[in-house]
Amino acid sequence: MLTSFLLSLREGIEAALIIGIVLAALRKMKRDELIPAVWQGAACAAAASILAAIALNLAGAKLEGRVEEIFEGVAMLTAALLLTWMIVWMRQQAAGMQVKLEGEVSQAARQKGGRLALFGLAFLALGREGLELVLFLSATQLTSDGAQTLAGAALGLASAAVLGWLLFTSTRKLNLRQFFRVTNLILVLFAAGLLAHGVHEFNEAGLIPPLVEHIWNLNPILDEKSTLGLLLTALFGYNANPSLSEALAYVAYLGGVWLLWNRAPGLPRPTLARQPGD
Repeated sequence: MLTSFLLSLREGIEAALIIGIVLAALRKMKRDELIPAVWQGAACAAAASILAAIALNLAGAKLEGRVEEIFEGVAMLTAALLLTWMIVWMRQQAAGMQVKLEGEVSQAARQKGGRLALFGLAFLALGREGLELVLFLSATQLTSDGAQTLAGAALGLASAAVLGWLLFTSTRKLNLRQFFRVTNLILVLFAAGLLAHGVHEFNEAGLIPPLVEHIWNLNPILDEKSTLGLLLTALFGYNANPSLSEALAYVAYLGGVWLLWNRAPGLPRPTLARQPGD
């Protein structure tokens, strides 16, 4: 539940920032009549994301045996890579996100079919966030309880909506720099766990050799089926008795992200909250 909450909160905050920037830009241009098109695009993006989630779950539910293991492995590896890309992209592009979006809104609003252009802008921007979240939650559900995953996602999205509203209506600023820094660290560890779980599924499917079946067994100390063990499994990919290839994948991923992180520019403090008097 905690993992799906954090993922949904993070994606929801990004979606709220996009909507807030677009609406603020339209109000600055005194084009309030175009605002409904933005909400319509957002609603259609949400509907498309829900349909994608249903389709992905139905596809996974019909699989069995080795094919199911391969499907789960591919889903976990894809989610881990996409999550890593999202973190690095946000770190590199956050500073210019507001300027870029405002430029796109200005261009769309001046077109003859401004409503359709803004609908498409909102639909594509939020649809991307929605599809990312669908994939992340589908991968999370493979390592935790489905009902808890849905509950965490609902709570995360609701919290993101409240925080997004406060961000653009309150005179107090949300410290986005600190928010993204903390969630980035947690999500990197989560992605490492997804990668290791994906390798585990490929071990079972016979696509990746385990090298050593179990390099240790920590179950007598911290059982992976215990409450704490299940929490650590869902959050960080804890495995009490991993194979050598799993452990190598986990360590190699963290090392690769560390190198990538140090090459990427730092995340500047976005100035997205509305100021008094605006």
